[in-house]
Formats: sequence, C-alpha cells, structure tokens
Amino acid sequence: MTQHTRPDPTLADELLIDAEIDDAGVQATPPPARFRWLLLLGLVLIGINLRPALSSLSPVLGQIKTETGLSGALAGLLTTLPVLCLGVFGPLAPRLALRFGSEKAIAGVLVLLAAGVALRSQLGWLGLFAGSLMAGAGIGIIGVLLPGIVKRDFPRQASLMTGVYTMALCLGAALAAGATVPLATAFGGHWQPALAFWALPALLALAVWWPQMKQSGSAHQVRWQVSGLWRDKLAWQVTGFMGLQSSLSYIVFGWLPSILADRGLTPLAAGLMLSLSTMVQVAAALAVPVLAQRFADQRIPIAVVVSMTLAGLLGMLYAPLDQLWLWAVVLGLGQGGTFSMALSLLVLRSPDSHVAAHLSGMAQGVGYTLASCGPLAAGIIHDRTGGWSALGVLFTLVALSALALGWQGGRNQLVSARAVPLN
Repeated sequence: MTQHTRPDPTLADELLIDAEIDDAGVQATPPPARFRWLLLLGLVLIGINLRPALSSLSPVLGQIKTETGLSGALAGLLTTLPVLCLGVFGPLAPRLALRFGSEKAIAGVLVLLAAGVALRSQLGWLGLFAGSLMAGAGIGIIGVLLPGIVKRDFPRQASLMTGVYTMALCLGAALAAGATVPLATAFGGHWQPALAFWALPALLALAVWWPQMKQSGSAHQVRWQVSGLWRDKLAWQVTGFMGLQSSLSYIVFGWLPSILADRGLTPLAAGLMLSLSTMVQVAAALAVPVLAQRFADQRIPIAVVVSMTLAGLLGMLYAPLDQLWLWAVVLGLGQGGTFSMALSLLVLRSPDSHVAAHLSGMAQGVGYTLASCGPLAAGIIHDRTGGWSALGVLFTLVALSALALGWQGGRNQLVSARAVPLN
C-alpha cells in the first residue's frame, strides 16, 4: 500500500541516481580540486555523446530510405532499436560498475559506442542496424553509470551538476540534429561519413576520461535489498510516465525531420528545427523542477508541460509552415519540462536513496522499453497511410495517457518499498 508520507526535502536535490548506490563504499573521497576540472570536462564530453547516435540519423533518414530501399516500418525499427537498447542494456550497468568500477566500465562502453556509431556507415542496412544496436547499448549503460559518478564526486553541487548534465545531453542532440545534413553536403552528399563523424566526439571523450580510470576499484562492503517495489502501484505510475513521455521524445528524435521535410522544408531546415527544439529543452529542464517546488505536489506542473508537449507536436503536424519555429519552441519547453519532471519523480516518490536507485532502474528498464514502441508505431502508421497526419491521433493518445499517469504519480506520496541492509 502506498504511503502518504511527505518526501524528505533533502532528496529533492538528489536528482542523480547512483548505479552503485547499493554499496556504502561507493561514497569515496571526492577527487582533489586540481583534478575536478578534468573530471568535469570528461563528464560533459560524455554527456554530449549520449544523444547524437539518436538525433543524427533522422535528418538523413529520407536519403537513407531512398538509397537502401528501407520501408517505413523498417525505418521505424531502425529508429526504435537504440531506444529499445536503453531499456534492455541499462540494467547491466550496476553489474559492470561492481565488477570493474564505474570509471573503467564507462571507458569500455565509450569504445563500444564509438564503434557502433562508425559501423552505421558500413555494410549497408546490416551495418545500420548492428551499429544502432551497439550504440544504443552503450548509451543505455553510460546513461545509468554517469549520474552516479557525478553524485559521488560532486556531492554538494548535485542540483548544479544535474543542470550541467541535462545541458550536455541537449547540446549533443542539438549539434547532431543541426550539423548532420551540412556534414553530408560537405562529404559530397553522402550520408555515410556524416553519420560516422559522430564517433569522433566519443573518442575525444574517451581520451579526456582516460585519467579517471585510476579512480576505479572502491571497496564495497554493505549490500542493500529493496523489496516491494515491483508490486507498488505508485512505482508503476512513475514508470509509465517516464516511458510515455520518453516515447514522444524519441518519436521527435526519429521522425520530426522527415515529417517536416514531407511538409515542404529542406532537409537542412528540418534538421535545424529539431536542433532548435532540443536546445530550448535546456531552459525548461532547468526551470521546471525549481518552479514545481512551489506547489504542494507535482500534478499541476506535469499537466502544464504535457499539454505544451502535445500542443507543440500537433503544431508540427498541422500549423502553417511560417509558424513552425514558434511550435518548435513550445515543443522544446514541453519536452524539456516533462523529462525533468520524470527524473524528479524518481527521487520525490522514494523514501530513501536506495529505493530511488531501484526505482530509477525500474523506470528506465521498463520505461525505455515502452518508449521504443513509439518510433516503431510512427513508422508503421506512415507506411500504412502514406502520410503523417494520422500521427496526431497517436500523439494525443500517448500524451493523454502520460498525463493520466503523471497526475497519479505527481501526488505527494511515497512508494511502499523499503531498503534493508544484508549482512
């Protein structure tokens, strides 16, 4: 049964969930000040690499379909595969962290990410799918490991580092969305080197991250067990909200440039529109959690940002072309807000950090698997109807479902799961 206890206000600042938090030994001594700037640079560069594999594909997806003969359904599967991997491979992160240490695990997975991004430019459609699988697996694992490093080594700047982490994600997505078409043009109109280019930032991040490998190997002594989470109704509401809002985000990453190109925009303008919307998310992701603290619970902020997301999506589909820049901003504000609220709920609905870590794993594992259905459904609908107008129904159903679950998950309650130490 869900408990109606007000969350510990100190948890509200801990928006970053530690993949190793089941072990008391993970809270190691922060690195010396002279090394923290190098660590911060490495974290930012890694964060920048967690979205280009997703947002670089969509601006050239039309060209890829033409040259490879992919159907709309297969193209939808191609955009879905990395998102599915976020949910499938993310749960492996704690095991890798415990075995190798988070720093070494991140370094190894960066190699996997770079190889996957590069492979998409080789072997035709086979390389596209295999590379997307590898890249998605890498993103899923790093996405779980990286916040734990941030929270461990910057314990007094958790809120600030949350903003830095969010900005790095959005910056990487925006850069890839806006620069892939110009890169293809620079490479003689070929999409293959334009996609392969995004392996270089991953290798740069690896080079900067390399000194951190010496930090691995913390001793782990105390183990914790969390029980009751998967039977908790509130936990499932939070998980559903995470998955449904992510589904809309990955439809945008996967298909928005194709939608806008079919409406008459050039591929470059369509990519820049996605880039603008993604950059706007930064402001909302930083501002919405702060504003939400002024309310007794999170229901009203969730309703506002989900409504803005739906309005922006429908504007992308149906508004006159000269108004699309406005609706791109509305969409960015809405999606930046829904993402930050979904992240906040993982902590606000948890009684302690151990439960929060497990709720995060549940919400990401199940939620991202659910989210992967969105881009696939969009591709199938386009394949069956020959256009994009019918996506308005999909957008509305997903947004209203997210609103219903977010309204329930936004109440001022805690999940009933509890953590107990294992001797």
